[in-house]
Amino acid sequence: MIAVLASITVKLDEKAKFIEIFNENVPNVLAEKGCIEYAPMVDAHSGILVQEKDDAMVTVVERWESIEDLKAHLKAPHMDAYREKVADIVQHVTLKVLEKV
Repeated sequence: MIAVLASITVKLDEKAKFIEIFNENVPNVLAEKGCIEYAPMVDAHSGILVQEKDDAMVTVVERWESIEDLKAHLKAPHMDAYREKVADIVQHVTLKVLEKV
């Protein structure tokens, strides 16, 4: 099993629209082979001083059975359609692909 943290910086004034478009695609992703978890999350108001809060960031928490399943996900037609819909909203994306040690 692998975990993925996708950090997506969006235009702050279009964050709600981004989340709406993202959530429309979640059922498609959850139906993919090997998908265990796929959820968008935003920074909580925790009051913890070391928290690096970013209101323009949406973090996607993903868990996949394998790297191969993740790679297939990235090529899925519904992901191409999603990327087209959010192209003018997303400013930057980074991925962390993690494995348990």
